[in-house]
Amino acid sequence: MKIKVTARAFSNNPVLREALRHDFPEAIFNESGERYQGDALIQYLQDADGAIIGLEKMTYDIMEQLPRLQIIAKYGVGLDNIDQVAARTLGKAIGWTGGVNKRSVAEQTLGCMLGLFRNLFFTGFSLKQGHWNKNGGTQLSGKTVGLVGCGEIGTEVVQLIHPFGCNVLICDILDKSDVVNTHQVTQVEFSDLLTQSDCISLHVPLTDTTFRMINQETLRHMKPHAFLINTSRGEVIDQAALKEALQQGIIAGAAIDVYESEPPDDLELLSLPNLLPTPHIGGNAQEAVEAMGHSAIRHLREFFNI
Repeated sequence: MKIKVTARAFSNNPVLREALRHDFPEAIFNESGERYQGDALIQYLQDADGAIIGLEKMTYDIMEQLPRLQIIAKYGVGLDNIDQVAARTLGKAIGWTGGVNKRSVAEQTLGCMLGLFRNLFFTGFSLKQGHWNKNGGTQLSGKTVGLVGCGEIGTEVVQLIHPFGCNVLICDILDKSDVVNTHQVTQVEFSDLLTQSDCISLHVPLTDTTFRMINQETLRHMKPHAFLINTSRGEVIDQAALKEALQQGIIAGAAIDVYESEPPDDLELLSLPNLLPTPHIGGNAQEAVEAMGHSAIRHLREFFNI
């Protein structure tokens, strides 16, 4: 079977390359580092029986032009870039395991919270410019933390911040009574989470409902001393509205790992002194990278009975 890998991080990982070629000796990797899309994606996958994809968008139009492709194995956890209905209609299997990189993303979220509250990032940035700013911020302990989305990653964040004695609010479209009862958190409406939280962290998939759920209006409902963290999907935030909110002091600061387009090209946003930008590395701890890759390989092995 011919397997082709579009995911760049997978293609650049020697452990994963060796593991895939052990079972699929003719596997082809993305050596160019290109983010394939549209016609280029169709051309690359034209002769593939199976594919390991990352963030490439697999739409009905694209999959329809790939009659040989039998299975799409996801390198990662989000499925918002794959039209699942179209895949079923066209008879293409999806290999996916949720929560594979949850600890990696949750640890980055906790790191952002600590850094934002204790002013570690912003004083550090300032010191690099020769400014000795002794503002040590405030403690995370005892603060009200709001988590928008409480699936695999959100629940992992709940567990990591438990020792800090925070008042944790969660908002989810599903009834999360199991999380509420197990971890002593409170499930609230989105509007209440916005107004009550000292820090809001986003852990939602990209859907019609979550698209730009953080916008000019919702940002103005946040506390002026509150922080915003996004390690989910860039389009969940209206990036222009966030830039304005940070420039005008509507919120105190933000940490974002994902962007409307990647890599981001708004250098004015990235250079704001109260923004911590990272290059979509939430799920990229070495352990998570390998776990996601081995998961994709396992789905291919099971599908092709290897």
